[in-house]
Amino acid sequence: MEMRKKKLPIGIEDFQEIRTEGFYYVDKTEMIRELLENWAKVNLFTRPRRFGKSLNMSMLKYFFDLNTDKSIFDGLKISEAKALCEEYMGKFPVISVSLKGINAGNYETARAMAVWTINEEASRMQYLLESDRLTQYDKEKFSDLLSRKMDDATLFGSLRELSGLLRKHYGQKVVILLDEYDVPLAKAFSQGYYEQMIVLIRNLFEQTLKTNENLQFAVLTGCMRISKESIFTGLNNLRVLSIADVRFDEYFGFTDAEVRELLDYYGLSGSYDAVKEWYDGYQFGDVGVYCPWDVLNYCDSLRADSEAQPQNYWSNTSSNDAVKRFIQQVDMEPTKQEIERLIAGETIKKEIHQELTYQDMYSSIENLWSVLFTTGYLTQRGKPEKKLFSLAIPNMEIREIFTEQIMTLFKEDIRKNRETVDDFCRALQEGNAAEVEKQFSQFLKKTISIRDTFVKKQLKENFHPEGVPSVYHGILLGILGSYHAWIVSSNREAGDGYSDILLYMDEEELGIVIEVKYAQNGRLEEGCREALEQIETNRYEEALREEGAEHILKYGIACYKKRCRVILADMAE
Repeated sequence: MEMRKKKLPIGIEDFQEIRTEGFYYVDKTEMIRELLENWAKVNLFTRPRRFGKSLNMSMLKYFFDLNTDKSIFDGLKISEAKALCEEYMGKFPVISVSLKGINAGNYETARAMAVWTINEEASRMQYLLESDRLTQYDKEKFSDLLSRKMDDATLFGSLRELSGLLRKHYGQKVVILLDEYDVPLAKAFSQGYYEQMIVLIRNLFEQTLKTNENLQFAVLTGCMRISKESIFTGLNNLRVLSIADVRFDEYFGFTDAEVRELLDYYGLSGSYDAVKEWYDGYQFGDVGVYCPWDVLNYCDSLRADSEAQPQNYWSNTSSNDAVKRFIQQVDMEPTKQEIERLIAGETIKKEIHQELTYQDMYSSIENLWSVLFTTGYLTQRGKPEKKLFSLAIPNMEIREIFTEQIMTLFKEDIRKNRETVDDFCRALQEGNAAEVEKQFSQFLKKTISIRDTFVKKQLKENFHPEGVPSVYHGILLGILGSYHAWIVSSNREAGDGYSDILLYMDEEELGIVIEVKYAQNGRLEEGCREALEQIETNRYEEALREEGAEHILKYGIACYKKRCRVILADMAE
């Protein structure tokens, strides 16, 4: 009888739950040894979202906490460092706070949520009210931390106060863990109360991390490295470990070996190429990593359906605002060309500033490159030269996020250009192939071109049956879909296959078949002939005849970069 497989830990961020409830765990406990052997008083790890930051923070909490169940580390790499475990495991009071939930539309609500977050952590320590090592005055101060009505002074000093009370009770300095420290700032910036939130976070951090004699050490995580001036004022003991740093580079995200092992465990090794093409490609320090969130979700889909196609799991967890803002601002030709090169799988060199304030982030295209890099939409290739990084789109998933945003903005532009759309559609209807070609070329010049060099040859057929034509296909559908006189269908079963695009005009009893090809090496004429041949061989026009079309036009369209060729079937005879 086959052994029951462990559950996939999708969205499980509690280390103890993973270790005790039968979940698969990718062992990242070596991070603890490295943290202790490369000592810093305050450590800030910046990584994109969904790379395991919260789970690693939970792992640290359970390792250091006085009340931990040490057996949950049995068999893991850290358990081999016996002297280190003896000295540090289960030896410290731990304050562990996630700022992820401070996500409000206005400052008053956000402040109330911050108070509630502190209340929640303090309420885990209500045994302090019974402590014979604390005075009545201490206990009154602790009661203030349980109150929903903290004044600013109490809120700003709350974590320092709590660490002082814990030290007094246990006679031991305190480990402080602050997860997702920048979420309240991101929300405040988008909702217009950034200045107030900066004051709150700066004061809270300054008292907790800078002037706190009760602190053993602290670890913070976040997506962005907010500049020292705005929050970490005068914090000389802060060590920042970003995605560009070599230290700790393999502890966030899955390495190639870890992914192979996971796929092998679930009998999914046959999907390795797909997983790699879609979810690998990030470089943190010197190590190549996959996005763990995506790998786990895709494995889950494959276990339910062995034919499941890779999809975009990462973008469902955020608004992709950085990419949207970036593409909206691309009106300069050089930047347009740089995006085209990235989408084609090439690299570009850019100066990256990892320390920004939120006001700076979207203020210029230069800063947006840095935002895209730190948030995981772009990654580095090779070693940076000072601040100059070779940037690339990591994988198919992120490339799809870029192409979707490009298409969305293209469709918005189309809606504003009614006259051009009308001219194009009229030419199509009248069988004027030369005019269709001219107009379509104009559309292609306006949009960011999407080339077919990104996807490896052997995977094109598997995941993108039409390769890049799907992009040109999308552009065509964007234009045609905004012209209300036609019934438009795409990839519809027709004759002996699936046609690219079918158009039908009821009143005129007119049908149009369009087959789009990507002309490898720019052989446009050849691409058009191939398209027309496919229309004939598969008898795509039959579906239109069934609708009642008396007159049918058949177009072969071939595209290469920003060039296109259009041939009407009658012309091809």
